[in-house]
Amino acid sequence: RSLIMTCLSLVFEGIILEYVEGGESKTRSIDLLDLRPDTDVTALVEEIQKREPLITASCLEHVIHLVQRLQEKLGEKQIHKFSLFKVLRTHILPLTNVAFNKSGSRFITGSYDRTCKLWDTASGEELRSLEGHRNVVYAIAFNNPYGDKIATGSFDKTCKLWSTETGKCFYTFRGHSAEIVCLSFNPQSTLLATGSMDTTAKLWDVEKGEEVATLNGHSAEIITLSFNTTGDRIITGSFDHTVAVWDVGTGRLLHTLIGHRGEISSAQFNWDCSLIVTGSMDKTCMLWDAVTGTHIGTLAAHSKEVLDVCFDYAGQRIATASADGSARVYNAGTKQCIAKLEGHEDEISKVSLCSCALLIWLNFELQGSVPNTFRCF
Repeated sequence: RSLIMTCLSLVFEGIILEYVEGGESKTRSIDLLDLRPDTDVTALVEEIQKREPLITASCLEHVIHLVQRLQEKLGEKQIHKFSLFKVLRTHILPLTNVAFNKSGSRFITGSYDRTCKLWDTASGEELRSLEGHRNVVYAIAFNNPYGDKIATGSFDKTCKLWSTETGKCFYTFRGHSAEIVCLSFNPQSTLLATGSMDTTAKLWDVEKGEEVATLNGHSAEIITLSFNTTGDRIITGSFDHTVAVWDVGTGRLLHTLIGHRGEISSAQFNWDCSLIVTGSMDKTCMLWDAVTGTHIGTLAAHSKEVLDVCFDYAGQRIATASADGSARVYNAGTKQCIAKLEGHEDEISKVSLCSCALLIWLNFELQGSVPNTFRCF
């Protein structure tokens, strides 16, 4: 077989190797969960090289340099201050979603006006408008880390695949019998998954524009889905109170995570694919073994619905966002709440953890009014 190293991407707590095998682009992730500011990077990378044939002698120095950059980031003790950067009048009707490309240089917005718009982050310039859907554009995503394609899912029951550079629509995926409300690319950008109010999820071939599999098993709407970092598993969360774990290659249902007493709002794998965290309208967050599907623990501290959950990149902390106006941070090992973040006057709909900060977005809908502006901080 032919293995050619084409790119090395740096992410918090790991690196992603991008290579070509038999003419097909593939990726492989390597975690660096034990990396510390005082770690001997050269020794660490040489140890990884013994287990990973993709890291050849010719690219060893490049890998060491990238890991040193990550080590420098881990050692930074900066206090970040945020101020209003821009207010963009984006659409003629309310927004539904927003997503950045990997570098943050561009972002996209979806709207009730049936369009998706592409923007330059620094200048605030509208680069193009993706038009063609016949109803609300609700779910949107870049195919990160590449960022050369955009997917849009709509209430018109279709998903469209677009070129980021030209705005050309490559394919329109048809097959769902109800609104598409969530979608995601796999890490290799070879598959696109869509989840629908018709109780099914579908996998689509990005290059051929064909349906690969239909994931049947839920008894109510699917409102969240997520691939793991290796791309061989996908989870779907449903209003039927369950999360399903699927084998991507065969479309086979592996586990059904049963335990929540309300609709699922969010579900995510951790970095090394060993854990799954789920949030629910039953006011709790649950932790599961991703391999066996067994329940590990329940985080029950919120007084209202849990609207979003996430892991940090090391899989050591869990953050939750709730309709009670607070966010909480938990230790994934002990299941103990280590921080309660308060200050918002209304529900928090989105939460995101990185190695150095916790970012919280307030729900777009406040006191019954949905603004059609997007604010960058």
